[in-house]
Formats: sequence, structure tokens, C-alpha cells
Amino acid sequence: MKNIFFLSLFFSAGLIAQNNYTIGIDLNSMDRSVNPKDDLVRFANGKWLDKTTIPATEFAWGSFSEIKERNETNLRNIILEVAADKKALPATDRKKLQDFYLSAMDSVKLNKDELKNLKGEMTAIDAIKTKAELFKLVARLHKTGVNCFFNFAIMADFKNSNLNRFYLGQTALGLPSRDFYLSENYEQIRTMYTDHMKRTFRLMKFYPESADAYAGRAYYVEKLLAKGCMNQVEMRDVQKQYNKMSVSDLKKIAPSVNITSYFAGLGIKAADTLIITQPEFFKNLSKMIDSVSIADWKLYFKWELVHEMQPYLSDDMVKENFSFYGKVLSGTTEMKPRWKFALASTDAALGDALGKIFVEKHFSAEAKKRVNTMVDNLIAAFKERVKSRPWMSESTKTAAMVKLDKIYRKLGFPDTWEDYSKMDIKPDAFVLNMIRVNKWRMMKMLEKIGKPVDKTKWGMSPPTVNAYYNPSTNEIAFPAGIMQPPFFDPAADDAFNYGMMGAVIGHELSHGFDDQGSQFDAEGNFITWWAKEDVEKFKGLTKGLVSQFSNYIAVDTFHVNGNLTLGENIADLGGLTMAYYAYKKSLNGKASDVREGFTGEQRFFISWAQGWKVKMRDEFMKQLVATNPHSPGYFRALGPPSNMQEFYDAFGIKEGDKMFREKNVRVEIW
Repeated sequence: MKNIFFLSLFFSAGLIAQNNYTIGIDLNSMDRSVNPKDDLVRFANGKWLDKTTIPATEFAWGSFSEIKERNETNLRNIILEVAADKKALPATDRKKLQDFYLSAMDSVKLNKDELKNLKGEMTAIDAIKTKAELFKLVARLHKTGVNCFFNFAIMADFKNSNLNRFYLGQTALGLPSRDFYLSENYEQIRTMYTDHMKRTFRLMKFYPESADAYAGRAYYVEKLLAKGCMNQVEMRDVQKQYNKMSVSDLKKIAPSVNITSYFAGLGIKAADTLIITQPEFFKNLSKMIDSVSIADWKLYFKWELVHEMQPYLSDDMVKENFSFYGKVLSGTTEMKPRWKFALASTDAALGDALGKIFVEKHFSAEAKKRVNTMVDNLIAAFKERVKSRPWMSESTKTAAMVKLDKIYRKLGFPDTWEDYSKMDIKPDAFVLNMIRVNKWRMMKMLEKIGKPVDKTKWGMSPPTVNAYYNPSTNEIAFPAGIMQPPFFDPAADDAFNYGMMGAVIGHELSHGFDDQGSQFDAEGNFITWWAKEDVEKFKGLTKGLVSQFSNYIAVDTFHVNGNLTLGENIADLGGLTMAYYAYKKSLNGKASDVREGFTGEQRFFISWAQGWKVKMRDEFMKQLVATNPHSPGYFRALGPPSNMQEFYDAFGIKEGDKMFREKNVRVEIW
């Protein structure tokens, strides 16, 4: 799709008459028998909710799914064309795309190979004889792409955003979070997880008796690691996770953690300065190194290796992986067709190579320029809101203006595409190509050593249906994949587009001023730039959102976690507010037009609610509220408007209506 942005969005440009555009909102999805004063979401999406069935291959279905499905169709056409290209030259991105995708589709070879492609790593694990050798093995596994033992990354120093630092943190876990190992709520899931581990060990050609025992011992190690991890809410505390240490400092708190040996295994010198994100984890790991036997460590590493590579192996391994992560944790009943997983893996491995073709066919350079103007308008609205905040001091307002002025924009696609010349892709086996990609990623990360932070790098590929804000670079990014209907419709009027895409842009801008992003200044440094009294007032305001969302019941007895979702809820409320005032300014003082019986203000809020239409399986919902910093879509659609007087005015909501909240509990931050 080309030229998907249009001039009517931009109040800083000349406006085209709005009656030339469609209403945008999906009238067929609405249930007008529901009063919007009682339930905006059912009013906007009721018929869609009643008639929509979640596909058997999906854990949820909604607006994001519709865009993703369309993108997948476009990307599949691209990759099939590339795969059939007999003239693709060796070592080119096109040839690498071809070889990677075809290897991912070749299940016959993977079934024949079974585990032979992991023989080198298995041999290295078996060769370990002493605990002194553990860290060089971990370095090898990390290069292979196995997330085990602990996490390692090189990225911007939170307190010096132009300088790369070495970060060490807690390991990834097989279950979604620490609580899944320890809470009574997940006892049944733990049993099903260990059953999954047993079946996997059997597929690794161990006898059933040995497989069951080995799985139990590997799980024992993983659970011990989980006990040292932070929980999901603690992981949102930036201050707790910024602990600058030398190697000798780390040695003092975790004497058995031989990080020098690990760095030697990576082929680099130990860093003078480390940032330890979870010191308690390393204290626990040090004790485990002393207490856990070499034999049990080997079983843990074998489990982590196969667990990580399971989706890229034989059909029986792929099905076993799906039996737990697809069925148990997400509630899906059928696996996706192989081409979808192969395509997603290709995008993850060679996102810029695939994305470059995608934007050439389905996105325009002109669209990138136009959305830039829309960002201008949202920032202008944000500035006006900042000026009007009675709880902010003038010094903090001035600093906030500077931060808004310095926000770096990444729109559509990168200005400079990723160089894949050193990535080795061969027409052999899917799992081997995944390992090569992982080794290339490690090489690219290690190349950052001694170099300043490259703030031009993207964190998502162009076809991705998502967006993000990065506090360390003070940047917003909107890939081409999300900038299309139903989030952005070139044929629709401003009320629709500001209610959807405008609120998405405002959401990412607001992340720079949520409870985490607000701790980073205009240059992306983790320092206090607010007046002390403003910080306390801000925290006081956010408590209202914590309370509001914690009272929402997602499924059964599982509530939304207001502390875990606070940042996203602040961004949703702020983004919707900015988008509303940007829309109002686009009217140039005139009253909005009435279409299908709805004013522009009403259509704005209906558009917002339709953007978050979604149905989720109960299994996935339970996992989401336990681990995800985003609230479920229903509450994202319902919560922010219920705090806005502008919403009450649009629909004439008064006390006694179900959407009504007393003024003293409504939250207004930005």
C-alpha cells in the first residue's frame, strides 16, 4: 500500500475539506443497543465481539491481528518471489533471504537430521569436568543463542547515554516469570511444564526413566535460578537495576561468579566497569555454583540448549514445543502453518533485508514525510498541556520542553539499512542458520566495545506492527508496518485518524514522561531533572491509575496488576489526551461535523475504542496479566476515557451512568 497518509491530518498544513473523507470507524462492528455512557467498548465493538471467533492458531484476535495478517500476506508474496529467484547472486541479501527461508521450510531435512546439528554444543557440555569451566561453556552457548545462566548485553550507559557499557543480569526462564515457579496460582502449570520437559528429554533419545529423572534435575536448577530473580514489578524499577561495579566488586558479592573467564570465552577482555542489573541474582548464582553438582549443571545446559532450539528442529520437537507454549500457556489448539513461522523467523533474522523490499512495495517516502508533520502536531499539543499543568513547577516545565524538542524520530524505515555482509547463511539446515544468525548478533554486539552509542539503529524491523519509545536515546519509532488501516486510513477523516494513530503517537511520546521515562533527561541520561516537589506530586497522581486498573478483573480471579501496567496506562491516558487536543486544534476553532449521527468528538473516542478491540483466550489472558506491562485491550480502551472530562462532554455522561467516575478519583496527569 502506498501513500497511506493524507494532508487532512495536519493542522499545521492546509486542510482539505473533511467531507471528502469517509467516517473511518467501522459502523458494522458497533452495537448501538448499548449505551456508550455505560460501556464505550461494547458500544464501539459489540457486534464484532459477538460474531468474532479467535482462529484456532491464535491466542488473541483484534485490530493488531488484522494488520499483521495483511502484512503477512504481502511479505509472503515477497519471500516467495525471492525464493524462486534463480538469478540471486551469492553473498547478497537476496540470496541470504532465499537460503534462510527455504531452509526454514525444509522440514524433511530437519526430521532426518534430528539432533545432529546440535552435536557440537552437546559435546562441549559433556566435556565440562570442573566448575571453573562453566563460564567458558556459557560464553559458547550465549554466542549460539542460548539464554541461560545469566544475561549479557552491551548497550548505552543509563547515566551516560553516549557510552556503551557491559550489562549483566538475571537469566531468561522457561516459564514466563519468577512467580510461575513459586506461586500457588501456577502449580498446575508447573506440573505441565515439567511433563513437557520429560517428553523433550525423551525426544533427546534418553530412556523414559532417565528422561523423567533428568527433567526433574534440570527443573530443580532452573527453579533455584528463578528464586534469585526479580519479579515483574521489581523489573520496572530503574534505580534498583543500575548498579555500577568493577569486576572485583562483583567478586566480593558473588565470589564464585568467574566473569573474567566468561569474557575470555567471548574472546574479549574483562571490562573495567560493569552494570549489574540484579545483584541478588548473582549472589544466588554464586551459591548455586558451589552447591549444584556438575552433573546437574550439564542437564540444565542440555535442557536450555534444546529448549531454545526446539522450534527450529524436527517436527516432533516443534510439536512438543507447541504442546506447552501454544496450548498450555496460550490456549491455542492448532499450530500455525509452517510458512508463517518460517516467515516470522526470516523477518527476525534479516528484518532490514526483507523490510527494504516491503517498504518499496507497500510504503512511500512521501508517507514518511507526512507522518513527521503529524508528530509535530502531537508534540505541539503536548507542549500546550505541559504549560497548563498546575502541579508542575516552571523549572520542570522548561526542562520538559527541552526534552520534547530533542525527541529523535524514527518513522517508517531506517535511513541506513543494516549490513548483513558478515552474516553467514547457507542452504543447509534451519537450526544451523539460526545459530549463525545468533553468532552474527553477538559479533555485532561485541563490535560496540569502545565505540559510542549508535543512535540511528532501530529496535524493530519495518514490517513490524508495533511502535516504541527508548528512554536512553529519547526516541520514538513507528515502523511502516503499523502505519496502515485500521490504525491509519488515508480515506478517513481527522476524528478517526487522531483517535487511532494520533493516540498511538501520543502514547509513545507520553512514555518519555511516564514513571520510568520521566527519570531520563533530554539526552537520555538517567538523572533527576524534575524539581523534588514535582516528583512527589507526580507519584501522587499515578497512584490513582494504579488503583483504577488494579480493580479491573481480567478473567476468573485474576486482576490487572496496576503497578506492573502503570507505565503503559500513563502512556495510554497521555496519548489519548494529546491526540484529542491535536484533533481539536485541527478544526481551527470550528465545530466538528456530524456524521452518521456522531459528532467529531464522539467519533474520536469511538475510533480509540475500536483500535483496542480484541478477544483473548483465558489461558493467554492469565499469562498476560501476570507478566505483561500492558493492560488487556478491553481495559486500555475503557480506562483512559473514563478519566477525561472531554469524554464525558462528548457523550453527555452524568452521575448514575456506568462509565461515570467521581471527579475526585479521575486521574489527569498530562
